[in-house]
Order: sequence, then C-alpha cells, then structure tokens
Amino acid sequence: MDVPYDLTSYVRVLKMATTPTSQEFFQVSKIAGAGILLVGLLGFIIGGIMLLLPGGGL
Repeated sequence: MDVPYDLTSYVRVLKMATTPTSQEFFQVSKIAGAGILLVGLLGFIIGGIMLLLPGGGL
C-alpha cells in the first residue's frame, strides 16, 4: 500500500467533487425514495403470499 499515492488520489477526488444543485438533489431523492417504496412493496407482497400459503402464517 503506497500511502502518499493514496493520499494524493483522495485529495484529487475531493478537489473534483462539487455540491449538487437543488435540482440534482431532489432528482436523486425522488429516485432513492422510489427505490425504497419498491422494495417495501415487494416485501409486503411476499409477506402476503407467505400468509396465504399453507403453514406460512405464524
């Protein structure tokens, strides 16, 4: 592991990074929220199917 090389690459990445505009932030937030809702809905559907199957309920 070459520590000076690693540090310079980290500094280079930090210099290139910029804060997102509000439009970019809201777009990413909407996409992330949609993904969370999709995963939750999928879990809800799988849970419902498991309750309907014989022996699937508690």
